[in-house]
Amino acid sequence: MRIARFSIDGNVAFGVIEGEKQDELVLDIIKGIPFADYELSGTKVPVGKVRLLPPVLPNKVVAFGRNYSEHARELGHEVPDAPFAFFKPSTSVIGPGDEIQYPSFSEEVHHEAELAVVIGRMCREVPRERVKDVIFGYTCANDITARDVQKREKQWARAKGFDTSCPLGPWVETDLDPGDLTIQLTVNGQQRQLGRTSEMVHSIEDLIVNISEAMTLLPGDVILTGTPAGVGPLNVGDEVAVTIEGIGTLTNKVVKRG
Repeated sequence: MRIARFSIDGNVAFGVIEGEKQDELVLDIIKGIPFADYELSGTKVPVGKVRLLPPVLPNKVVAFGRNYSEHARELGHEVPDAPFAFFKPSTSVIGPGDEIQYPSFSEEVHHEAELAVVIGRMCREVPRERVKDVIFGYTCANDITARDVQKREKQWARAKGFDTSCPLGPWVETDLDPGDLTIQLTVNGQQRQLGRTSEMVHSIEDLIVNISEAMTLLPGDVILTGTPAGVGPLNVGDEVAVTIEGIGTLTNKVVKRG
């Protein structure tokens, strides 16, 4: 099931996407929120008539670095023995079609295509065998990174947490086996990244067990699972698209920060 968050006529709602062809997709509006018991209203609107928003508004985005060995090596890093976490603030999140604003304090901004896990219920100290029970679904993400700032400052807060640095979308797919999906990223139609989720060093179960040992996860929180090799620079005017098998495509354009 594909669940989107959208705005229409100044109102924000969730809806279940129906249809297969892009120009024929419709939203059946949800009564309430999808993290609890809900009903479909039966009121349907074409996707083309609404603005798709970030599929969730997370309290926190927990990202894991160096979780694909080839990516770690391309940046000259060792593959960590244990999951390596950092954070992106909620203010970094944007949705499909929103603009990535090139930060004024960087001259080298990179793309990083990632599978994002959306948490569906409040949880802490999740045992491995219960991880699937706390997952709401999956979406596409782009961990936009000011690479020069990351190298210079060592701490990643500014390099990975600036406004618009966490595109998510276009919707959440709730019925998906994430074990071996194709992840692809293009810039202006040219392929830059191509990998599979089966190449992760630490599994989704590893990541959620690791972070939930330390903190409570809330419904709508997002876990970024790492990026495959092929990261590279973005320039003002570029259109960057992340496509993940079984989910869809997240597209954003890079603009100069106003």
